[in-house]
Amino acid sequence: MTVLVLQPELHDKIWGGTRLSQFNYDLTSDHVGEAWVVAAHKNGVSTITNGQYQGQTLTQLWHDHPELFGGHDEEQSFPLLVKILDAHENLSIQVHPNDKQSSENFGKTESWYILEATPDAKLYYGHHAQTKAELVNQVEKKAWDDLLRTIPVKKGDFFYVPAGTFHALGAGVLALEIQQSSDTTYRFYDFDRRDAKTHKKRPLQIDEALSVTKVPHVDPILNQRTRIQGSTIITRLLTSPKFTIDKLSVRGESRFNQHHPYELFNVISGNMTLTDDMSVYSLKKGDSLIMLKDEGNYTLKGQGEVMVSFVTPASYSHQELAYLDN
Repeated sequence: MTVLVLQPELHDKIWGGTRLSQFNYDLTSDHVGEAWVVAAHKNGVSTITNGQYQGQTLTQLWHDHPELFGGHDEEQSFPLLVKILDAHENLSIQVHPNDKQSSENFGKTESWYILEATPDAKLYYGHHAQTKAELVNQVEKKAWDDLLRTIPVKKGDFFYVPAGTFHALGAGVLALEIQQSSDTTYRFYDFDRRDAKTHKKRPLQIDEALSVTKVPHVDPILNQRTRIQGSTIITRLLTSPKFTIDKLSVRGESRFNQHHPYELFNVISGNMTLTDDMSVYSLKKGDSLIMLKDEGNYTLKGQGEVMVSFVTPASYSHQELAYLDN
């Protein structure tokens, strides 16, 4: 079994803050909004920090050694992207295209696990328009109070955000975002703020946003379930057409079998060790890694929480899927 330990790439954002320092990341400013913790995208990439591939980027390894990931087409890009987001201020009200609508290799279906939230924190999720004409009219009138749908949030909440969903993280939210590997965002509204450096408002893409937004908004139904393995509680948060997410609550020692060519691990709390047939890895909050090789065995020991994600196998039936993207 091969374990790839990854170093994130940090991105400053107009809405970012300083809370990513709690994940042991070295911040270079007071408005860091995103840590791209598992990334192989042209706009951000993780670097391998251990083993024979140390110093290579995830993008390099994906293209140079497809056999490590179970094999893939030469032109295929790494399909997933994981970030930790610090919304010190509201993100823009936005929407993302699906696979057919995107100019990238993928659309941008995503998900949020809320790591922290201030008492008054909320999300912008969905809208109240019942028809496309009503959506266009309210956007043109900038009737945001009538159009925007808000949801209060707390630590531990989980949200699935299929492409075409009107959304934004609100101020005070710290979230783990697992998504397709796309960076295409169409902004409806940016709260009329100006960039501190350019003193200009950020550009909007209203026509593009209107063209991909689903109307009316319908909340996806999540078929979550929980099981126990050893001393670990495993909660299946999501099974979607693009990716599947498990939350592992580790309370002692548990042994696991890996059934997928590669799985993404993100430690969101605590301290633990991961032991495979060759090595022992000490893991702490903020660490991210990729586990390779089909049917490998490993042991987790300690106290903490780990988010595990992987590309949903084609063998999963439609009945297992939380929501079918267009």
